[in-house]
Formats: sequence, structure tokens, C-alpha cells
Amino acid sequence: MQIIEIYRSVQGESSFAGVPCIFVRLAACNLRCVWCDSEYTFSGGRKMSVDEVQQEVIRLAPGGLVEITGGEPMLQERELVPLMEQLLALGYTLLLETSGERALERVPKAVHKIVDVKCPGSGEGGSFRLSNLAALTPGDEIKFVLADRVDYEFARDFTREHGLETRVANVLFSPAFRKNPSTERGASNCQLDPRVLTEWILEDKLNVRLGLQIHKFIWEPATKGV
Repeated sequence: MQIIEIYRSVQGESSFAGVPCIFVRLAACNLRCVWCDSEYTFSGGRKMSVDEVQQEVIRLAPGGLVEITGGEPMLQERELVPLMEQLLALGYTLLLETSGERALERVPKAVHKIVDVKCPGSGEGGSFRLSNLAALTPGDEIKFVLADRVDYEFARDFTREHGLETRVANVLFSPAFRKNPSTERGASNCQLDPRVLTEWILEDKLNVRLGLQIHKFIWEPATKGV
């Protein structure tokens, strides 16, 4: 496997926000979202075997929460699926962060999938594989990263059209962060004001969760490995 970094921090997003978590960040991504904060994953990293990754996870914590992220982790599906199976067998709670552009049917059902459906403002709208809706479980989450009103209306309409509020555990509406954020730890770095987004959600009576990347409020937004 090509690995960018493995580290322990707190989960910054999803319904697990604030929980201590081990992050396994894989290299490479086939999408190029305009607001991407992980461009350093597009190349490089170091080769590690599945067993080496497992041992590093165990060294950081003998149990608890693990998130596999990227880049796009499903580009390394052949090695990733056995790794997920081994970590589940060891009793870890496992999260997978993915764009949903790659097929997800081989992901073990016990893995908690957080699927990021790309909105038009990302520059990668339309990349989500609709057949992946059938691979979702009631414990999974769908995330929309929103830069403006157009993105919001896309996410709102997609949520309603596909019945996401009853299909998955959480539908997350998260404001995109600015490409080059200041060192200030606050909402001024969001492309879409969280208050404005909240008002839209309430006005449309959506049963969704406002998602803020809390690690970007704990540390300076551009900090890596946290």
C-alpha cells in the first residue's frame, strides 16, 4: 500500500466528531476538487504492507476508532479490503472516507462509510456513482461540502430525490474551507458562512446535520497530521 501518514488525533467530522481516532491516510486521488485541503496526498508517500499498517495502528492504540482516508482510499481496494477485514477482526471501529466515485460493494458491511457526494462547486460534480446507494447501510453517512447556494440546492435536491434522510444514519452539510485559510481558528475561513447555511437548512426543514471540521477550529486550519 502507498501510505502518506498514520497518526492519532481526534475525529474532526461526522457523527464521531471529537472522538480520539487513528487516521490511516492513503496516497493518490483521481479527483481534483477546487477546495481540496489534501493535495499533498496526490503523490509520494511510502510503501507499507497490510501487516505493517496494522502493526502501526496497534502501536498507536490497541483499540478504538480508526479512519481510513486519503486521497481516495478505494483506489487501493485490493490491499485495502483485507486491511479493513483484519482491523475489524481486532475489534476496531472502522470509518472509511470516500468520494463514492469508486464502487463500494466490496467494503465490509461493518465499516462505517462516510461518502462525500461532490457538489457542482467542487469542479467534480457528477462523479458520484449512483449504484453505490445500494451499498449503503443504515449506519453510513453521506456528506456534501458546500461552497455556495448552488451547492446547497444541489445537496438539498439530491437528499430529497434519493431519500437520504431515511436511508443513512446522517446526512452532513458542511461548508467548504477556503483554499488558503488564515491562521485564525474561526468561521471566517469558511467559503459559506455556517450561520447562513444553518438558516437555509431550517428554512427548508431538512433533517440533516451541520458539519464543521472541528480540527480546523482546534488547530490552525492548515495544520497537517491533526
